[in-house]
Amino acid sequence: MKVCYIIGYPIGHSMSPTMHNAAFRELGLDYKYEAAPIEPERLAGFLDGVLRRPDARGASVTIPHKIAVIEQLDVVNREAADIGAVNTIVNDEGTLKGYNTDGLGALKALKESAGDLSDKRTVLLGAGGAARAVAYRLVQEAGGLIILNRTARRAVELAEYLRGKAGSRRIEVSAAPLDEAHLARAVGGSDILINATPVGMHPNVEGTPVPRHILHSRLLVFDLVYNPLRTRLMREAEAAGAGTLSGVEMLVYQGAEAFRLWTGREAPVGLMLRVVREALGG
Repeated sequence: MKVCYIIGYPIGHSMSPTMHNAAFRELGLDYKYEAAPIEPERLAGFLDGVLRRPDARGASVTIPHKIAVIEQLDVVNREAADIGAVNTIVNDEGTLKGYNTDGLGALKALKESAGDLSDKRTVLLGAGGAARAVAYRLVQEAGGLIILNRTARRAVELAEYLRGKAGSRRIEVSAAPLDEAHLARAVGGSDILINATPVGMHPNVEGTPVPRHILHSRLLVFDLVYNPLRTRLMREAEAAGAGTLSGVEMLVYQGAEAFRLWTGREAPVGLMLRVVREALGG
């Protein structure tokens, strides 16, 4: 039997074991998926002592390891290297290879709801690993991108970096502090709002990164937080007449790509969506 893990700390909220084990069973694969809560000081030991074993096929990587894990890997693919974060590891006969499927998963979910993004202005909250992955894909397709982060310097650095990744596309990428004044200005003129911060995540479910009065009916609000299924941000967006998209879709689509990397098989996406929603009470 091959084993895949999710490594992070803490990871009690994760739905990844639920969806991946259901997918393995559905396809009759001799795989299992286990949660491995790993403190930062134990990361290198886990990768060398467990993940390189012949029975280990790979891992999902979550907070706080997405950046730190890179220096422990043998190979990192171009997208993960450009983003500076890894969320999927494949053990290829003892060689650990790093990938990032977050951006692909987020953009697939977003385009299913919003369609063509080329004429849409997007506000992205956060500048961490998930935000970087989403932004990396957005600059290839969106009409404009504004990055807001509590530490403004990180937002500015990410915006400058992304301008160099846009290629021949002429896209405006700007940055500002994540405060009420800049939120109001940015959100008021935008079509899409993406929360790539952990604000509102279980157990702090009453948190929200955006005051209710700033939300408007022309928005699509995409909250990458998936536990709870309907965050406070999503509830207040719906009350304002905005469209909403939960983080469940991104979770499943990025997981489906990881599943393909581990098994060589296409994942049963419909089943994965269903079991995650059921587990979250939706």
